[in-house]
Amino acid sequence: MSFEVQANAGSFVVAQIGDRRIALPREIISELIGSPIVHSFPHTTPLLTGVVIRRGLIVPVLDLGPGVFGRPSPPGRFFLVVKREIAGQTDFCAIPVQGECEIVSNVLNPSEEEEGCAIGFLEVNGERIDVLNLERTIASGAAAIQHARAEAAL
Repeated sequence: MSFEVQANAGSFVVAQIGDRRIALPREIISELIGSPIVHSFPHTTPLLTGVVIRRGLIVPVLDLGPGVFGRPSPPGRFFLVVKREIAGQTDFCAIPVQGECEIVSNVLNPSEEEEGCAIGFLEVNGERIDVLNLERTIASGAAAIQHARAEAAL
């Protein structure tokens, strides 16, 4: 049996956020954890729903729902712990996801949108799944929440 890998294929983690399936590049995923205790506290930081303690670290929990589909996500059963580069330092955050996650090797198709949160999309069993740029998704969600707060204050 021969196995051929396309030159532009990559590895991605496909997850469910709310009612939408999204993908993230595999290299930014640190681990998938089961429902840890989320500690919440009073704050005004957009997207931050609390923190979890993981491997002795305080890891912020960020809701990508506002950036992905315009509203907060339902509570997650699992959390993807992802690596972020902030000011030259590697940091971690936890993203609540619903249901199962899977690793797929697939070709990243370029996105038609220049300004959106997706860097491209995958075709998986006839389904189009957007591959998110994590930082743009976080910024988009934070802006949507700030805008909603400003509208509510009027």
